[in-house]
Amino acid sequence: MTDHRTSLDPRTLMTPARLIPLPDGPYEVTGPLDLVDPDGEPIKPPAEQIYLCRCGRSANKPFCDGSHARTGWTETDA
Repeated sequence: MTDHRTSLDPRTLMTPARLIPLPDGPYEVTGPLDLVDPDGEPIKPPAEQIYLCRCGRSANKPFCDGSHARTGWTETDA
């Protein structure tokens, strides 16, 4: 009998990624995540917990830079 545990990706053994839309703010993302740009090139997350832009106004996409708060964006604008 083959032991399949040796071929598992270690990230699958950890807590799954969790994405939470914050009220009138960004998506909060925690957990293992492969983040890539539109061309499929990897983007290294700056931390284990990241915030992804939801308003479309960030100068640091895909990451949130607080533009939603400075411009008064709310989730009802989406």
